[in-house]
Amino acid sequence: MSLSDNQLILNAQKGDAAAFEELLFRYDRHVLNIAKSFRNNDDDAKDIYQEVFLRVFRGLKNFQFKSEFSTWLYRITANVCITYQSRKKQHESIDKELGNDDDDKTTFAEHLPGELKTDDTAVGSDLSKHINKALDTLPPQQKIAFTLKYYEEYKIKEIAEIMQCNEGTVKRYLFTATHKMRERLKGVL
Repeated sequence: MSLSDNQLILNAQKGDAAAFEELLFRYDRHVLNIAKSFRNNDDDAKDIYQEVFLRVFRGLKNFQFKSEFSTWLYRITANVCITYQSRKKQHESIDKELGNDDDDKTTFAEHLPGELKTDDTAVGSDLSKHINKALDTLPPQQKIAFTLKYYEEYKIKEIAEIMQCNEGTVKRYLFTATHKMRERLKGVL
């Protein structure tokens, strides 16, 4: 029988490392997916992931059960993503060139895993590049709202809790982000 999040938190607050590891295991993929959606870069996503769980580890002793653990965790994730974005001076995209020699230069996108090498894969990959580029142009608040809604499939109410704002603000972020995304993808779609 697995323990509830609340019981794991109580155990972790008493110093039980296994309880903290179980919490980390339950939510690590979600945090990493949000970070990847936000930055479109595996290394940046891993940095964000580490920072999130470091903050969770430090702050868990002060967790007061006023919200769900997942809401608290995703709020931290959103804040770290936004902070990371503002600290990151150079945006690196999926199209960033790798390699040192002019002859050997490839892009990060060319190294993505996948077994299918068909035209459909190429078109899908190309479309993903355009979507990721458009997503990277959004301001941090709009980007996190868009990511939580369309990549992580959260409800507006949940996003408002995570972002610590009202539902109307989330709707405005989503409306504006969707409008900007449509404009930037007009020639592509």
